[in-house]
Amino acid sequence: MTGDAPPAASLTGAALIVASALAFGAMAIFARIAYASGIDTSTLLALRFGIAAAVLAAVARLRGVPLPGGRDVALLALMGAVGYAGQAWTFFTALTMAPAGVVALLLYLYPALVAVLATMFLHERLSATRVAALAIALGGMALTVAPALSAAGPTRPAGIALALAAAMIYAIYIVAGTRVSARVSPWATASIVCAAAATVFVLAVASRGAHWPQTASGWLAIAAIALVSTVAAITLFFAGLARIGATRASTLSTVEPLFTVLLAALVLDESIAAIQLVGGALILSAVWMLARPQRA
Repeated sequence: MTGDAPPAASLTGAALIVASALAFGAMAIFARIAYASGIDTSTLLALRFGIAAAVLAAVARLRGVPLPGGRDVALLALMGAVGYAGQAWTFFTALTMAPAGVVALLLYLYPALVAVLATMFLHERLSATRVAALAIALGGMALTVAPALSAAGPTRPAGIALALAAAMIYAIYIVAGTRVSARVSPWATASIVCAAAATVFVLAVASRGAHWPQTASGWLAIAAIALVSTVAAITLFFAGLARIGATRASTLSTVEPLFTVLLAALVLDESIAAIQLVGGALILSAVWMLARPQRA
């Protein structure tokens, strides 16, 4: 998308992206429950993408969604196998080498990277409002994860490198998906992306062996990751991306760590620091700035 969206499409797109961020933000909570049941990262990701791909393909078929042409299929498969799978692997591996707050902070450099890439390759107009909203959102995100940073333990350089790689891969993934998302149904897009990512992790599990969840709550957490934090989250994101473009979509997505903090407080009884509330207010301010219809 190269210009500003019409007001109705802009508001709808913003709502879809925020809903997607809520679904993605819940994944950290579900993942903690899943890891407590004995599953490993490769098995978790294989189940996540495998279940999601099957559900998305079934829904696309029931809705009569046409499959894209050869070039778009190849691009979406590449986005899934390299982009989404690569981002998931680098992010989850970084979590084993650096504190979660550090990894989250570095990952959320991706909106700034998207803004630069979208200006260069998608000819998106980087208005003063968008620049200000981006700066406010990144500042709010930093405050949201600040308590985790202050309690951080030793950080391995490889963890920093992998977190930065996750941010760059995700930025490229979003920019690459912007044009194809305007041509292809979100259901078809998400099903192909997830099927390609699932193939990567199923092969990894086949070569290394699986570590399955050992409790019912672990399996329920996996189902929630696949259905809520993947099927719903990805479909909502692509639907919003097609309406408002890469820069606004990625900036609005910075509400995700705010949702994660709030859900952790509600579900896991984790405390919320005052600085996190300030960060949340800044993020919501940026969301409001971007959700308003933009004038050309």
